[in-house]
Amino acid sequence: MDRRSALAAVSAAGLVLGLLVAGTTSATAADPLVSQGKGVTASSVEGAGLEAAKAVDGSTTTRWASLEGRDQEWIRVDLGSAHSVSRVRLNWEAAYARGYRVQTSPDDSAWTDVFSTSAGDGGVDDLTVSGSGRYVRVLGTARGTEWGYSLWELEVYGVVGGAPPTTTTTTTPPSNGLGYAFGSRKTPYASGVLRPSGSTSTVDAAVVDYYQRWKSAFVRQNCGNGWYQVISPDADHPYVAEAQGYGMVVVATMAGADPDARKIFDGLVKWKIDHPSSINPDLLAAEQDVNCRSVNGGDGATDGDMDVAYGLLLADRQWGSTGTYDYKQLAIRHVNAIKASEVNPQTNLLKLGDWSSAGDQYYYLSRSSDWMADHFRAFRKATGDGAWDTIRTAHQNLISTLQQNFAPGTGLLPDFVENTNSSPRPPAGQVLESVNDGKYYWNACRVPWRIGADAVTSGDSSSLNAARKLNTWVKSKTGGNPDNIAMGYQLNGTQISGGSAAAFFAPFAVVAATDPGSQAWLDALWNKMLRTPIDGGSYFSASIQLQVMITVTGNHWVP
Repeated sequence: MDRRSALAAVSAAGLVLGLLVAGTTSATAADPLVSQGKGVTASSVEGAGLEAAKAVDGSTTTRWASLEGRDQEWIRVDLGSAHSVSRVRLNWEAAYARGYRVQTSPDDSAWTDVFSTSAGDGGVDDLTVSGSGRYVRVLGTARGTEWGYSLWELEVYGVVGGAPPTTTTTTTPPSNGLGYAFGSRKTPYASGVLRPSGSTSTVDAAVVDYYQRWKSAFVRQNCGNGWYQVISPDADHPYVAEAQGYGMVVVATMAGADPDARKIFDGLVKWKIDHPSSINPDLLAAEQDVNCRSVNGGDGATDGDMDVAYGLLLADRQWGSTGTYDYKQLAIRHVNAIKASEVNPQTNLLKLGDWSSAGDQYYYLSRSSDWMADHFRAFRKATGDGAWDTIRTAHQNLISTLQQNFAPGTGLLPDFVENTNSSPRPPAGQVLESVNDGKYYWNACRVPWRIGADAVTSGDSSSLNAARKLNTWVKSKTGGNPDNIAMGYQLNGTQISGGSAAAFFAPFAVVAATDPGSQAWLDALWNKMLRTPIDGGSYFSASIQLQVMITVTGNHWVP
C-alpha cells in the first residue's frame, strides 16, 4: 500500500541489522530448512502479489500480507510429512505481530503451541522451539501496526520424523487457569469469515457490556442449595432446560471477562445434577416451578440437553476437570444419554425429548432449531464415537433437502419437520405448538445462528451453502435494512407478522458473516443489536442476541 511504502523500504534496508539484533529467542541452525517451496495457505491475502507462497519462496524481496485491520489471521505451511521441528525464523515486514503463536499439528486440526508472545517487536524473530508435526502455523493474535501481518519469509527447520505432539486438548488448564479466556480467539474461524467493523477491543467491550446486563436480568440464586439458574419469564415455567443450557454455554465462554464465571457455572451444574430427567437421569428435567421443583413429568428436552452437554465440554477445556465437578465425565455421560434417548435410531435425527418413543405421534417429528452441527462435532471429538458424524450428516442433508424442496427462493426452515422416516416435510398446521409449526417462526428463528455457527468455525461447505442461501434472501428481502426483518415468515418469504425482536433479527448476523460481500449488511445488523436494549421479560431474545454477538465477534469456539 502507498501509505506504508516508506516503512517497507526501511524494513527491507534494515534486514541485515535485524538479523543481528532482533528476535525473541536465539536459535541454532543445526537442522536443515524444510519449509522452502512447500505448500502454504493463509487465512487471508491482502492482494495480488502478496500470496502466502511468497513467504516460503526463499526470497526476501517478496512477501505474504494478510488483510488489513484484523487481528486473528494465520499462515500455515504443510511440510508434507511429520517432522521434528527445532527452529522457526520469522522475517517480518513493517506490518508485524505484537502478539502471535507458533503452532504445530499432525493433522491440520489439533494444534499445539511451541511458542507464544504478546510483546513482539518486528524485525526477525529467530526462535528455538521443540515440537513435531506435519503442519506449522503462525497465528497472529494482536497486530503491531494499524495494518495486517506481513512476512518476507517464514522458515521452518527440522528433520523428517518425530513423535506426534501432545495436543492442548487435555483437561489440565494452562497456568493462568483458563484454556480459552474471552477475547483470546485461540481457534481461528474459517477463511473469509467477516466480523463487525471496529477494533477487537471495541467489539469485545460491547459483548461484555451486553453480557453483564443479561446476567443482571436473568441469572439468579433462588431456592438455595448452592444453585444458580437462568430465569425464563417468557416461558411456560420460571425455569426451563433451554435457559439453563444457554446459561452454561454463555458463562463458560465469558470466563476471563467475568471473575465469577466458574462459580456461576458450578451452580448451574449443581442445578443440572439435582434436577435429573425422570426418564434418563443423565439428562436434565425440562421444566421447574417457582419452588424449583421439576414439573410436567420431569422428562428431558433435547434443545436444553444439547447445550448442557456442550457447556460441560466448554468448561472442561476452560478450567479442566479436577475441581468440584468432573466436567468431562458429566459431559460424556450427557452426550451418551442424548444419543441413547433423544436421537431417533432409525433416522439419526434428533427427537423432541427423551419422552418420545416408538409408536407415538411425535416419534418422527424433529425441531429445526435443535440441529446444532458444531455441537455434533464437539460430541464426536469428546467421545470418539463416529455415530456423531453420521448424525451430523443426516441433519445437514435434511437441511439441504428442505431448502431445495420447500424454500428454494429463501432457504428458510420450518419450526418443525414431520414424516422424518419417509418424506420429510413442514407440517400443514399445528403439530405441537401453534398453527405456524410449519413456518419460520419462534423456533426456526434460531436456525441462521445455529447453521452459521458451524459454517464460521468449520468452514464446512454444506453449512456454508445453507447459511449463504439464508443471507442472500434476507438481505434482498429487507433491502439491507435490518429494521425490516419481521417476526415470522412463510417458507416462500411472505411475512406472517409484524414487529421486531432480537430472536428474529440477530441470528441473521451470523449468516451474514459467512458472505465476504456482506460487510455493510453485517455492520447494520451489529449496530441494530447495539441499540436494542435488553428486554427483562424475554430471556429468549436476550440470550440469543448475546450468543450471536459472541459468535460474530470471533469469540465462539468448539471444544
